[in-house]
Amino acid sequence: MIQTLSCFKAYDIRGRLPDELNADIAYRIGRAYAQSIQPKSVIVGRDIRLSSDELASALIDGLLDSGVDVYDIGLSGTEEVYYATFAYHDAGKGMDGGIMVTASHNPKDFNGMKLVRELSKPVSGDTGLNDIKQLAELNQFGEVSANKGSIKYIDISEAYTDHLINYINPKGLAPLKIVVNAGNGAAGHALDHIETALQILMVKPIEFIKVHHEPDGNFPNGIPNPLLPENRDSTIKAIQAHKADLGIAWDGDFDRCFLFDENGRFIEGYYIVGLLAEAFLKQYPGSKIVHDPRLTWNTVDIVHEMSGVAIQSKTGHAFIKERMRLEDAVYGGEMSAHHYFRDFSYCDSGMIPWLLVIELISQSGKSLSQLVDERMLKFPASGEINRTIAEPDKAIAIVKAHYHNAAIDVDYTDGLSMDMGEWRFNLRCSNTEPLVRLNVESRANETLMQEKTAELLNLLA
Repeated sequence: MIQTLSCFKAYDIRGRLPDELNADIAYRIGRAYAQSIQPKSVIVGRDIRLSSDELASALIDGLLDSGVDVYDIGLSGTEEVYYATFAYHDAGKGMDGGIMVTASHNPKDFNGMKLVRELSKPVSGDTGLNDIKQLAELNQFGEVSANKGSIKYIDISEAYTDHLINYINPKGLAPLKIVVNAGNGAAGHALDHIETALQILMVKPIEFIKVHHEPDGNFPNGIPNPLLPENRDSTIKAIQAHKADLGIAWDGDFDRCFLFDENGRFIEGYYIVGLLAEAFLKQYPGSKIVHDPRLTWNTVDIVHEMSGVAIQSKTGHAFIKERMRLEDAVYGGEMSAHHYFRDFSYCDSGMIPWLLVIELISQSGKSLSQLVDERMLKFPASGEINRTIAEPDKAIAIVKAHYHNAAIDVDYTDGLSMDMGEWRFNLRCSNTEPLVRLNVESRANETLMQEKTAELLNLLA
């Protein structure tokens, strides 16, 4: 009897332990990945969840039994798996793929995996994940390979840290005071390596105030997900107590970073996309910038002002990465705090963005609030609002009918986007839950933005 595996999602693997994901399923995923991708060598890393070691061990056994050599980087963030996969390949060591065992910001009783192939190209539903799912469900792998794979434990910390530091000029950095909140996730060790490197390279080093720094899969201070307002207090209080210049917080596998200004105000990821787009266009004039459709006006305005090319892509890491490769875009950003970089093999990183931001602060002599305030006034935004709705498609159809005659432009790149001239919105369904996600923005009119947000929520209700 074939077992349906519900842990396979659109972009990755995520499931509740032990019924949706366990060591047996992890072993089968290793065998299925090997059979589908046909790699010779694979990078494996894992986050700090209590179940990650067991799942990674079973996954590795599945790869080894299939004749695949495994390079184990141990405790890591997702981007360290991305880095090791593309960097070892570039160095001629032949990495044909990578697997990260993580559930990022999901509850404690969840775990999962993120899969890539050579050069860290994503393996998602459209690019092989469904094939791996079918093989793992069928579970007919035959005998263990006569040429069983070998395992090697490697330390990438020095090479990875050097790569990160190359995005900035450390000697030009101001001696800032920065609150860093790893949320008891995997970010702490990467921060320690960056701190050591900057101490050597800077004239006067940055002072890091470390909050919830030690990795702890029990998550004693809550699941590391700074998108939730209730998870921001410890960062905000530390900024205020230490009179810090800014604060940074990460999710569990640190592929996203979230910024707070010197007053402890949370800065929406949308405005950071604009900041980074501007930084890259100064360095690479005329380049292409990829963005998602949820909030767009600020990004497009900055890119056009800088004579760059703004390109809209469907939301989601697999879509953004694919479009960036197609266009050879230098940078891509989503309002959800995912930032993608051409020189990082088009992958997302939670460490590169804040390094670029502190360089912008140092070069401009402005605070983070001064860097974003003007843009926030020019294009005020609601931030993403989620509503649970039994029939989300019908609700979106009602909204579309209500505004259709007034819309200047209607776009279906991802959900429903409607442009009314002085304000616009994007409304899209969740891939996994009966939720609709709403984003609203206006042109220099916060009152209008708030009024239209309330109007849309009433329609959805």
